[in-house]
Amino acid sequence: MIGGVSGAIAVLAGAFGAHALRGRLVPDMLAVFETAARYQMYHALALLAVAGLAPRWDGAPLRWAGWLFVAGTMVFSGSLYALALSGVTALGAITPLGGVCFIAGWGCLAAAAWRLPSRPAA
Repeated sequence: MIGGVSGAIAVLAGAFGAHALRGRLVPDMLAVFETAARYQMYHALALLAVAGLAPRWDGAPLRWAGWLFVAGTMVFSGSLYALALSGVTALGAITPLGGVCFIAGWGCLAAAAWRLPSRPAA
């Protein structure tokens, strides 16, 4: 559910940036907004993948991956949206924390796959 909602928000944000903000934001801030929407969409899709794998890949690393993708989206994309719309550059200082959440989420996803029992080739 969270992946679907996040994907919808990413599409809305992308459309808002392309249509309502073009001409209202300086190009650098529009690019920041577009980066936020793009990373939100990547991680909405990653959340859907985590949800799809959950019935087959049980365990803490997969759950951690999902929650880290959620936290990363909120901090990374959220801070970039706020930065682009407000111009408060101090918001950019917390953006890397969201990036760390994304990286940790991908690491947890890899750990979840690593923990799978090996299967002989068919």
